[in-house]
Amino acid sequence: MKRLISETRGAEIAEAAAVLPLMFMVLLGIFWFGQAFSIYGAITRAAQEGARAGSYASSCATCGTDLLTQRKSNAVAAVQNALVASKLNPTLARLPATPPTFLQCQGGTPSCDPAASGQYCVQAPVHLTVSAGATGVCGISVSLQYPFQFWLPFTSLNQQRIWISSSALVWLEEQ
Repeated sequence: MKRLISETRGAEIAEAAAVLPLMFMVLLGIFWFGQAFSIYGAITRAAQEGARAGSYASSCATCGTDLLTQRKSNAVAAVQNALVASKLNPTLARLPATPPTFLQCQGGTPSCDPAASGQYCVQAPVHLTVSAGATGVCGISVSLQYPFQFWLPFTSLNQQRIWISSSALVWLEEQ
């Protein structure tokens, strides 16, 4: 009887059977959260590129479009190019559920116009506040959401689609 109690052959197998599934789930979680963070970085970079491209006013006397429309189309093109460069599908992006609200530089409230900017929220010219009590400057805002789906079996996150949001603000450059 004493020998049976002190026998440990097979204890390693039982311990491994208990620990390995948990360790596998932790590794899967690290991988999928890393993927989500990578997508967040890519869409943040895309929003920044779009805002930067929309902040510059190119002088084109024969373009036939006003300056604001040109800024917005530059921003949309830059966002799409940045998403493609990051190997993300630009058609999956959409307007944010709650777009940021700003005061317009000339009065009023700018809104996200899907007809002008597609699935991205491009707002310009918006009033950016530098600090409390200081006068602000005019800028451009680019916001978007991108879907991500986790694959973590046996958890509440399995096959859950989440929308990762990002936005960027840049001062408008005048010529």
